[in-house]
Amino acid sequence: MKTSSTFSILFWADFARANDNQASLYARITVNGKRSTISLKRKVLISDWDAHRNRARGNSQKSRVLNSYLDESYTFLFECYRELKAERKLITAQAVKARYFGEDDDNRSIMDIVNYHNEDMEGKLKWGTQKNYFTTQRYISKFLQKTYRTSDKYLQELDYDFIIKFEKYLRNYIPEDHQKPMGNNTVMKHIERFRKLINLSHKLGWIERDPFINFRSKLIKKERGFLSLDELLEIENKQLNIARLRQVRDLFVFSCYTSLSYIDVIHLSEDNIRTGIDGELWIYYRREKTTKPIRIPLLPKALAIIESYKGNQKAVSQGRLFPKISNQKLNSYLKEIADVCGIKKNLTFHIARHTFATTVTLSNGMPIETVSKLLGHSKISTTQIYAKVIERKVSDDMQRLRTHFNQLESEPTSKTHHNV
Repeated sequence: MKTSSTFSILFWADFARANDNQASLYARITVNGKRSTISLKRKVLISDWDAHRNRARGNSQKSRVLNSYLDESYTFLFECYRELKAERKLITAQAVKARYFGEDDDNRSIMDIVNYHNEDMEGKLKWGTQKNYFTTQRYISKFLQKTYRTSDKYLQELDYDFIIKFEKYLRNYIPEDHQKPMGNNTVMKHIERFRKLINLSHKLGWIERDPFINFRSKLIKKERGFLSLDELLEIENKQLNIARLRQVRDLFVFSCYTSLSYIDVIHLSEDNIRTGIDGELWIYYRREKTTKPIRIPLLPKALAIIESYKGNQKAVSQGRLFPKISNQKLNSYLKEIADVCGIKKNLTFHIARHTFATTVTLSNGMPIETVSKLLGHSKISTTQIYAKVIERKVSDDMQRLRTHFNQLESEPTSKTHHNV
């Protein structure tokens, strides 16, 4: 990398923009003919400035203080140049200026990459994802304050020990709002988001080494929750006397037969219902989470739910198929429904999507490739995680195996007798 260069520093007063006979002072850095200007945050009377010496005239106290400041600035700027040269960095006027203000790569901090990420990703990430990053960033700030008594830290200071301490802090964090302490996977998600920020720093050239290089995530694989056919039918057929619970039940069951997430269900409009290649009605939609287009044939039960909401004033006024419900209240209402139906599982809206993958499709013999397409997955492996074979299917398979063994045992065994 080129380090040889011509370098000069010039102090000058901006007479053209003088105010009350005072001119602002600047330092002009020139490297290989390219310039960069720094405001010195000082002013001088026009009559007191010596444009040939680039210093204040006379020997007054005011002139001596100003000239001393200029000498210090000159020394510091030259030192910035020498540091860049010693580090074999590409030397430019802008690089010297950045080093002077502590804004070059060596002085980038955690909050610098946080702010860069937030500005760069604004409009690119879905709000839910952005919100998760904001939460992680709050934990980073709390960790820095508690562990290092500071609000920030240089990226170059980060090492494996820092990562381990952050993980330990998250695991031992006591929530202030009566929530449960973080589970292992929640801790790992915060660590992974922080890791993405550090990876971005590395790509930008702000750090030379990755402090995560020896760190291994320890995610615990959890069984995906879903409803059995009996549980699904219990929810479908249960007499509910409260209107809000009936509506939540309808949206949940609709998701069980379409695979759509809550955010996708409430954004559906009549424009999304079209005639498909088979002459039947399909959902044509672009998923909120991935923006990936999906095509889902409507099963009779899903169609019946759509029909039941035609003419609903709230839905019509919102231009949607279904009236919107607060997402915050949704899962609490589902827990009420689970209690009424005698279902012991932690009923959340996402279970509907798993139920579609297992109980509604795979256990009824639908090929996993088709299920993957309906779920909007780009890889079969993702579908395999969602669509665990349910106990009923395992039981059926085992019963067939038992029958096979029983048939073998019941067949007569031919024996050969030898006369001795």
